[in-house]
Amino acid sequence: MRRTFRTALAALAVVGLLAPAAPAADKIRVVATIPDLKALTEEVGGKLVDVEGLARGTQNAHELEIRPSLMLKLRRADLLIENGLELDSWADVAVQGANNPNIVRGAPGRVDVSRGIQVLEVPSTRVDRSMGDVHPLGNPHYSLDPGLAPIITQNIADALGRFAPEQRAEFEKNRQAFLARLDEAMARWTRALEPLKGARVVVYHPQWIYILTRFGLTQAATLEDRPGIPASPAHVTRVIRQMKDEKIKVLIVEPWNDMKLATRVADEAGAKAVVLASMVGGVKGADSYIGAIDHNVKALVTAMR
Repeated sequence: MRRTFRTALAALAVVGLLAPAAPAADKIRVVATIPDLKALTEEVGGKLVDVEGLARGTQNAHELEIRPSLMLKLRRADLLIENGLELDSWADVAVQGANNPNIVRGAPGRVDVSRGIQVLEVPSTRVDRSMGDVHPLGNPHYSLDPGLAPIITQNIADALGRFAPEQRAEFEKNRQAFLARLDEAMARWTRALEPLKGARVVVYHPQWIYILTRFGLTQAATLEDRPGIPASPAHVTRVIRQMKDEKIKVLIVEPWNDMKLATRVADEAGAKAVVLASMVGGVKGADSYIGAIDHNVKALVTAMR
């Protein structure tokens, strides 16, 4: 990581010398660490914001290679919208290289939208590396729960409103219009998943607890031995046996996981491996926040029939 950071800084210096100064713009320049937050910021900010993202929907958001292109985005940012709970702690390295005092930790332009979220799976004991990629602050994948979008968008609207107080009413108007569309979709998703309440699923990586809890599904096991640690043959055998014994029909997979392994496990257990959008843009058609949740709900319903 140290060598990669030095290389990125050197490349950024060259790019900075060659690149022309960015033209002045009336829009608020926002960078979001993950696609979900980019999509939600665009909903709230509307035509008043220009939002760029750092991670792509098909990537593992826990691990992002810091490149000069990311630092350039951050150098020009008025606001940095981050997930927090250590999901995107890699952003600190990129911010350091961006040399933008507006978005360093503690600055007004650094916005952690986890404020007010009821965090799930907070470890009750001290966390160490032997436990895998366990987050000491709790599970950070709260944006997968559409029921938490009102809190996330409120945090975004507050941040935009602090930066441009004269536009605060416009941000809230946009937010309420989005939440109205979300409420309609939520009613549809709730009806679709109501018959499946109590169903047990296996997940490849422990990323899905928020959306499962929202709609009354249960996480029975993880295919990873420990978070971020590849499964041992013995663990895989135990998971297959559990799926057979409990008649579990779905194994949820992220786009960046080992699909070959997931398919083999599901086939041996008489189940289906289902790729869900772990973030906006994670799968084809999941190109908006509501679109991503829509895909996930439809995929779950189809697989469990």
